[in-house]
Amino acid sequence: MQSVRPISDLRNKFTEISRDVHGSNEPVILTRNGSADMVVMSMKTFRSLEFDSEVYHKLKEAERQAAETDTRYTSEEVLASVKQVVSSV
Repeated sequence: MQSVRPISDLRNKFTEISRDVHGSNEPVILTRNGSADMVVMSMKTFRSLEFDSEVYHKLKEAERQAAETDTRYTSEEVLASVKQVVSSV
């Protein structure tokens, strides 16, 4: 469950917020005047989100490319192609 805290806690309770983001691997939403203003998260969580975003964008690109052609490959064909590229490196 996401934690929502006032932005003043960042200054007054930094250690507690740091413990929370590292312990839960969930971001903490900081509010200013009752409205969400920013998010604090651990580097582990941030890198995970970056990775997920990169994978998502690559899958979207693959879907776009697939829509442009009727060519399809089996998993065996893909694996053979990868092995060929890896062995030539």
